[in-house]
Amino acid sequence: MKDGRLNVRTIIKVGFLAALLGAGIVQAGEALNIGVVDLERVVRESVPAMKAEKRIEKEFYIRDQEIKKLMNEARDLQFTLEKKAETLTDSERRSKERELSALSADLQRIQREFGEDLNLRKNEELATVLELANKAIQTIAETGKYDLILQEAVYRNHKLDITDDVIRFLEENSRVEK
Repeated sequence: MKDGRLNVRTIIKVGFLAALLGAGIVQAGEALNIGVVDLERVVRESVPAMKAEKRIEKEFYIRDQEIKKLMNEARDLQFTLEKKAETLTDSERRSKERELSALSADLQRIQREFGEDLNLRKNEELATVLELANKAIQTIAETGKYDLILQEAVYRNHKLDITDDVIRFLEENSRVEK
């Protein structure tokens, strides 16, 4: 049922858009200037996106190294328990097992917190990049006298694609900000 509504909604939206475009063409008596932007590509390839990625990597580098260190400690402790089990006394073995269990629990907690913090920062940076991209699209629309710019399209003719213009605009503006 939900898929049916989705399809009907999509058809209604497409029909409405077609009606608006048709009305605009008839009223204006001239062709519309339309552009299409691939926001996923802007988020992947633009200078602000790449800078944001580097900031995040730098910000989380130390914590990542600490997690790797703990993982190595747990692996070494596991190795000790497996290889030297016969030579350890029962109390030493139980002590090492408790130590491994505590280390594993800490490691899981730290990894979970790291993942949550990383996702939060990525979302913050993504919001900033999208805001910059939307401002760039707005500026390009105004200066290029576009009537309509779409950010999502099932199909886009390369003649209408202005993604490169948006990426170039963001690159030029990031140089100005330095």
